[in-house]
Amino acid sequence: MGNIFIFSLIVGLASALVLIPFTKKPKTAEEKKSTFNTSGLIALIVLLVGGVFLFYYLSNLDRNPSSIWILAILITGAGAFFATGKERMIKVVLFLASLLAAIFFLTSFLFNADEKFETAKMTVQTEIETFDENETPASVPPKFARNKMRKAFGQVPNTSYYELGNLQIQKVNNEYVYIAPVEFSGFFKWFKGDSTPGYFTVSATDSNANPKFMKSEMVYTPSSFFNKDIERHIRMQYPQHIFYGDVQLEIDDEGKPFYVRTFGEFISARNGFEAKGIVVVDPKSGTTKAYSLKDAPAFIDGAVSPEAVSLHNSYFGNYINGFWNSKFSKSDVKLPSDEGTEANVSPIFDENGDMYYFTDFTSPKEGVDSMLGYSLTNSRTGEATYYTGNLEESYMDSQGALQIIEKKFIEKKWSGEMPIIYNFYGEASWLTPVMDANGFLQNYFIVSAANPEISAFGDTPNEALKIYKTALQRGGGSVDGSSKAEEKQTTGKVVRLYKEKTGDVSTVSFLLDDGRNFIISSENNPLSIYLQEDDEVEVVFLDTGETFLPVKELIIKGLE
Repeated sequence: MGNIFIFSLIVGLASALVLIPFTKKPKTAEEKKSTFNTSGLIALIVLLVGGVFLFYYLSNLDRNPSSIWILAILITGAGAFFATGKERMIKVVLFLASLLAAIFFLTSFLFNADEKFETAKMTVQTEIETFDENETPASVPPKFARNKMRKAFGQVPNTSYYELGNLQIQKVNNEYVYIAPVEFSGFFKWFKGDSTPGYFTVSATDSNANPKFMKSEMVYTPSSFFNKDIERHIRMQYPQHIFYGDVQLEIDDEGKPFYVRTFGEFISARNGFEAKGIVVVDPKSGTTKAYSLKDAPAFIDGAVSPEAVSLHNSYFGNYINGFWNSKFSKSDVKLPSDEGTEANVSPIFDENGDMYYFTDFTSPKEGVDSMLGYSLTNSRTGEATYYTGNLEESYMDSQGALQIIEKKFIEKKWSGEMPIIYNFYGEASWLTPVMDANGFLQNYFIVSAANPEISAFGDTPNEALKIYKTALQRGGGSVDGSSKAEEKQTTGKVVRLYKEKTGDVSTVSFLLDDGRNFIISSENNPLSIYLQEDDEVEVVFLDTGETFLPVKELIIKGLE
């Protein structure tokens, strides 16, 4: 608190010195009465100091000298108006300097687009690695998780005092979970309650899991007031830091909660933002500590706020050829999607358990749902990779995937949420949870980004994936396996056989005498329609570990 008093006192005194006309000499009794006396000077200083204090206390604005540019214009302008002679000339110069600084601050976005683009520049690759079907993606939509937490809110003591806070995904003890703090439901509830009792957690991979309420007293929270407000508390400890994005709750592996907030630097002239570190707060004791991004505690997944990532996506997509190009010709401009679950980005995890923010980019041309690429930004380091996809194919963007789901379930009025692109069996594919009008999860829908007519849905992501594999074979899509699938070869006798015909394409499933099941499409192997029981075959397949192994090549002995 001391810093804000000192800052307010310095700004107030400086403002008074500029505002008061020291060289003005009254010539009449009326002018003498209007001249500042000691008591008037004190009153002015108190008014200015109090006004500065209230503004910075209520706004939580950083207390850097550059933040007072609006006040500087007003004070120097008024000071120049009341002054005379040489003093007026000096104060006019101060006014003009303040005005030039303001113009610089207000117009810097016109000139720093190149700097913003360089700050947000991404490594470019073609395609992400293929998805391992033995892994389970974190695919429970946040809206569904939030609904489940609300229904379990009766676990909270003194329920009427509280409400559910913001939802965030995190890895805790090698499990992917959603976390949401319990927050005060208003000022009087905070005044009487003083602290919140804990937070909820629920699985982000198992839609059947139930939420658990974890007791952990928190005093400094987003819903507290005055100095117990978590953002104000952070600002009091770090008055000159530049913060971007909301505070987020993170849980360590012992279940202890911490609030974190991203800080960084302006690109130039109080415009733009580049993340540099985080502030971590113990919400019970109020203890705070700042870390650079590279030194952030290991349990923190979202060191870079989703808001900061979304901002950098905008820089990367819009400013490749400067600011004016982004407004007029729009050459090479690509717009980041707004379909993300957190500040227009969606958190996902890779096979190593590292969290990334996903965003797809589309064309600025209206009526076009073709995806130009997609990005993954590491949530701890801020390092990003932009994937162009197969340049020989046109990929559908996330909005197009959602529209297909809407049309698919138009009678039931179901809709998709949180579309994420994966590389399933070598095919760029959208995986999207499907929700009903009440926010309940109904199924998981997978559709090829390059061939929208190829799609499948199932009760779980893995079930949908198995059906999707068959749909790919029927539709002539590629089934190149996963990142861990090994190509193998075997021979044997067909024991059981099942053929399913869809249009002009047949899907052939067969069991060999070694007990393994295989599946192949006549689209990829036309002669497979002649397969019969007791046939001796040579099979080249992908050892995915699934019940039905995808076949790449099939040779039926004796069939020419």
